[in-house]
Amino acid sequence: MSDGKVATLQNWVGKSHTTHSELPLFQTEALAGAIGATATPNAGDPLPLPWHWLYFLEPVRRDGTGEDGHPLKGGFLPPVALPRRMWAAGKLEVTKPLILGLAAEKVSVITSVESKDGRSGKLVFVNLRHEFNQADELCITEEQNLVYREAPQERTALPAGNIIDSEPQFTRKITPDPILLFRFSALTYNAHRIHYDREYAVNEELYPALVVHGPLLATLLLKLAYENLPNARIETFSFRAVRPTFDSHPITLCGRRSGNQLLLWSEDHEGYCCMRAEATIGS
Repeated sequence: MSDGKVATLQNWVGKSHTTHSELPLFQTEALAGAIGATATPNAGDPLPLPWHWLYFLEPVRRDGTGEDGHPLKGGFLPPVALPRRMWAAGKLEVTKPLILGLAAEKVSVITSVESKDGRSGKLVFVNLRHEFNQADELCITEEQNLVYREAPQERTALPAGNIIDSEPQFTRKITPDPILLFRFSALTYNAHRIHYDREYAVNEELYPALVVHGPLLATLLLKLAYENLPNARIETFSFRAVRPTFDSHPITLCGRRSGNQLLLWSEDHEGYCCMRAEATIGS
């Protein structure tokens, strides 16, 4: 991608978009069932993090959808020419929780578009800021980091991974089966075929198996935190995907608390870290 094209994409910086939701109960009931949550919030209860990802979704017509399942480029997001897109990282800051069953607003702004050269070729990073408001008050501020990259020309082995040197205080092993991946795709209206279409994922995008969503891993890590620290009030949460996760093997969710800081991570069957997250617990 030429510097000129990247400069054109930077015209999208500052573009904003507003969506609304009534935060109905069905989505929380469905997610709770899909991930095996021990309790489901009711109307009037605080919405757990990051369950707001179930809301503020916009329908995309089939003729507005690309062959990979993503919406066609050039709407709110800039038309980056690179074919692969992933949600690589994010950060949440909670002023007050969203309340389930009450009208809420999401205001999204594109904050930057940058091009870099990586080991796998050209990369373009698109960063967004989302503000979630309820009753005219700011509740959650979210930073979302998207990365676009070139398509692979051949099947290659994953690079060597990293191992977290901290000993977890609590863990849970799960198998991310296709049913879980499909349900999370449906609940977040994410039609990217790498998460549910094995033939496409393996033969077209050259992955070894179905790819587990980064946001799903983040949701499961926070579920682990809520289960083991039920009285904790999480004020900040940040996460970064460091290695792809596939449905071909079980994964282990891990957590360790030190004071008001919480380290969360997922490990694949070889012990390599796939997602690393940090949270701050309010006093």
